[in-house]
Amino acid sequence: MENTQNTGLLIMDMQTAILGMLPAPGDLVGNVEKAIKKARENAIPVIYVVVGFRTGAPEASPNNKSFAGAKERFGKISPETFMAIAPAIAPQEGDITVVKRRVSAFTGSDLEVILRAQGIQHIILTGIATSGVVLSTTREAADKDYRITILADCCADADEEIHRVLTTKIFPRQADVLALEDWN
Repeated sequence: MENTQNTGLLIMDMQTAILGMLPAPGDLVGNVEKAIKKARENAIPVIYVVVGFRTGAPEASPNNKSFAGAKERFGKISPETFMAIAPAIAPQEGDITVVKRRVSAFTGSDLEVILRAQGIQHIILTGIATSGVVLSTTREAADKDYRITILADCCADADEEIHRVLTTKIFPRQADVLALEDWN
């Protein structure tokens, strides 16, 4: 495995409620489970990032096209239920969970404080959706001068073509994009 000092694995938006939007999330969950195991074997911190809102989703502005449309759906489910991570990849004791209020893992969260406190300068990204949290977090992390690796088969999007274009044409401009089996 590459130098793992100052490295953290981010598991982003792998919530049961969000995974339910994919037609077949099993392969994604299985790959993320393998990435988590590999990280733990190599003493890489595992940091979970979940999108979450208070009851009634007061954080969802009517000006935010993505969240405004989903505000009614957010209001019908308890925050705890909405933020629940898929059981196969649920956090273990010692893992850190960060709650964000927007698409990027950084926006509306204390992720940057956690990364600085842990001395993490290299982030390994996994998550759903490739065109959402992965894209937004990659862009913001690059602007913040983090070293970024994206595990392409540990990310998914409802639109497979968008996933392909992002992982093969867009992300390589700011990150190393690897298959899980090539992450060493």
